Amino acid sequence: MEEQTYLPPALRPKLAKLGIHHLRDFLLHFPLRYEDQTREVALKDLMVGESVVVEGVVEFAETQFRPRRQFVALVRAADDDGLSHFTPRLTLRYFNFYPNIVKALTVGNSIRVYGELREGRNGLEIVHPLFKKKEDNAQLNRATTLTAVYPSSAGVPQAAMRTLAAKALKVREWQTELLPEATRASQQLFSWGETLTALHQPTDVSALASLEMRTHPAWRRVKFDELLAQQLALRDAKALRALERAPQVKPSNLLTPLLMQQLPFTLTPAQSRAVADAISDLARAVPMTRLLQGDVGSGKTIVAALAALACVEAGYQVAFMAPTELLAEQHYRKLSHWLRDLPVKLTWLAGSLTTSELKAAQAECKRGEAQIAIGTHALFQKKVGFARLGLVVVDEQHRFGVEQRLQLRQRGASSDEAFAPHTLMLSATPIPRSLAMSYYADLDVSVIDELPGGRQPITTKLVSETRRAEIAERIYRAAQNGEQAYWVCPLIEESDKMEIELQNASALYADLVTAMPNVRVALLHGRMRADEKAEIMQAFIENKVQVLVATTVIEVGVDVPNASWMVIEHAERFGLAQLHQLRGRVGRGSAASTCILLFADKLSDTAKQRLKVIYENIDGFVIAREDLRIRGPGELLGSRQSGVPGLRYANIEEDIDLVEAARNIANQLDHDPHFDRAAFLARWIQNRTEFAKA
Repeated sequence: MEEQTYLPPALRPKLAKLGIHHLRDFLLHFPLRYEDQTREVALKDLMVGESVVVEGVVEFAETQFRPRRQFVALVRAADDDGLSHFTPRLTLRYFNFYPNIVKALTVGNSIRVYGELREGRNGLEIVHPLFKKKEDNAQLNRATTLTAVYPSSAGVPQAAMRTLAAKALKVREWQTELLPEATRASQQLFSWGETLTALHQPTDVSALASLEMRTHPAWRRVKFDELLAQQLALRDAKALRALERAPQVKPSNLLTPLLMQQLPFTLTPAQSRAVADAISDLARAVPMTRLLQGDVGSGKTIVAALAALACVEAGYQVAFMAPTELLAEQHYRKLSHWLRDLPVKLTWLAGSLTTSELKAAQAECKRGEAQIAIGTHALFQKKVGFARLGLVVVDEQHRFGVEQRLQLRQRGASSDEAFAPHTLMLSATPIPRSLAMSYYADLDVSVIDELPGGRQPITTKLVSETRRAEIAERIYRAAQNGEQAYWVCPLIEESDKMEIELQNASALYADLVTAMPNVRVALLHGRMRADEKAEIMQAFIENKVQVLVATTVIEVGVDVPNASWMVIEHAERFGLAQLHQLRGRVGRGSAASTCILLFADKLSDTAKQRLKVIYENIDGFVIAREDLRIRGPGELLGSRQSGVPGLRYANIEEDIDLVEAARNIANQLDHDPHFDRAAFLARWIQNRTEFAKA
C-alpha cells in the first residue's frame, strides 16, 4: 500500500514547493477554481468570453509562420455537410505546440475541445485549447464532473495534479471520519468523505459558484476543521506550559509603595487591574503567559515596571526586551528615572556596547547582580545567562520571531533552579476579537482600555504633498512659539531601487534647516551610533531641538509630552499600525496635537483604504480590526511571528461564527474519550506545536 502512495520521483521537488511531500497531502490541496467541461455547446450558439466544450471535425490544419510561428486548425460541426458558406467554423490556434498536437489535429479527425472563446481575425477562436481525439468511431468521453484547477508550480501540469488527487481519493483510510457524530450534527457539517469528493470531484454543476466563492457546505466543513485544529493546538500548547515549573513570586511589598509614592501620576483603574492580573499570575507555580494590550500612550510600561519590581522584591531577575535599541533605551531611561531612589540594579545590554562593556553586563546577569536587564536582541545571545530569571517582559512582542522568544525563555534553564520564567508581553497594537480568539486563544489577556487623564485628542489631517511648503511654514511658526514637531520619512537617503522618488530624511533635513532660521532642526535615523541617537533624543526631550526629522525609529516608545505636531511623509507607504503608532508620539501632554499625513497624488486602492481608516478613527481597536480586514492575519502577524498554526482556508473575520463554534467544540472535545485528538491534529498540523510554546 505504501508503495502505491509514493509521489512520482520526477515531480517530488516541484511538489515540495507547494507543501506536498506525500500523496495524502493532495487531500488538503484544494482546487483554486473549476472548469465546466460537462456542457457541450453547438458551434452556432458560441459566444465570446465563454469557456465552452465544442465537438467537431478538423477541416483544415497547417503550421503558419506569419506573423509568428503557430499551428492553426479549423473545426466545423460534426453534422455539417460543408455546403453552406455561412456554416460556423471555429479556429484553434497554438503558439507553443508539439508533434502530438499536430498529429491529433489532422484533417478529418473528430475532436472535443475546451477553452475560452475570443474574437479572432477570421471569427471565433480558442487559443491553446484542451482537446480529446475520437478513436476508432467510439464516443468521445464526456466529463461527468467539474474539472478541478489546482494551485500548481512550474513543471507540474494540471493533468498530473488531477491524476494524483484522484489517486489520493481512492485511499479510503485517509477519509476516516474523525469528528464525533454529535459534533457534526450540532454544526450541520458534511462528512469528511463527502467533503473531499465535493471539492476535488464535484458532480453538481449548479454548485460551481458556491464552490469557487467557498460558501459551499463542503468548504464550511474544511474551515471548521482547520479552526478546530488551531484551537486544539493552542490548548495543547497551554497545557504543555502548565506542566513547566515557574518561580512562585512572593513580593515583600517593600519597594513597590516607595515607587508609587514618587510617581508623578496615579494609576488608572485599567492599569491597576492589569497590575493585579500580573501579580496574581506571578504567585502561581505555572509560567505566566500574559499579553498586556493597550492603545498608544495608555501606560503599559508602568504596569510592566511594577510586575518587574515584584519579582525583584522576591529575589528574582527580570529581562526586559524591546525590538529596537532606541525603544530599549527609552525603557532603560524611564525605569532608571522611576527607580532612581530604590536599591535596584539595572543593567543595559545592547549590540552597541563595546566588547568589554558587553562582557561586564553579561557577567552581572550571570552572577545575579543585574536585577533588571534591559536590552534588545543582545539578550538572546548564548553568552547571556541568568542566575534566577523570574520574568521576561517583551515589548512589541509581535516584532520578535518565535525562535527568539523561545531562546529567551530557555535562558531560565541556566539558573540553578531551572525554572521556566514568567512571560509578560506588551502590545500597543490592539488585537481584534476574532484575531484574539483564533491566534491568541492560549494566552491570558489584560487590556488597558483607557488613557491617562489630561490627554488632548489628536486632530488628523490628510494633505497633498504638493502643499509641503505650506506645512513647513506652519511647523516653523509653531516651533517659534515653543512647540515641537516630529517629521517622519520612510527613507534615509535616495535609493535607486525605488520606482518613484520619495522625500528622504537627509534631503528634507537640509531643506528644513534652510527654511527654518532660528529654529533648531535635528536628524535621527537607525544608521546612527547609539550615543548619537541618545544625544539627539535627549536634546529633543529638553526642547533644545524643536523639529526632529526622523525615520520610523521613533515609531514606538518615544515619549516627549511637549511634542504636539507630527508630519508623516508619504503616509500611503506606511501600514495602519505604523501610522497609528507614529501618530501616538504626539498627544502625550496637555496641549492639543495635530498629525498631518502627506500623500502622493496617485494612490492605490489599498493606500486609499488605509488613509481613510486612519483619518476617520482614533480608536486603536477599530484601526486594528480594519487593518485585519485589509491585510488578513497572515500578513498582519506572519507565521514566523505568531508561532501559531496558520490558516490556509478559513478567514477569521468572515468566518467569525465558525471561530466561536470551534472554540466551544474544543472545550467539549477535551472530555470526549472517543475523539482521536492526535489523528485529527496530525491531519491538519505538522511540526507546528513547538513554536506555540512561545
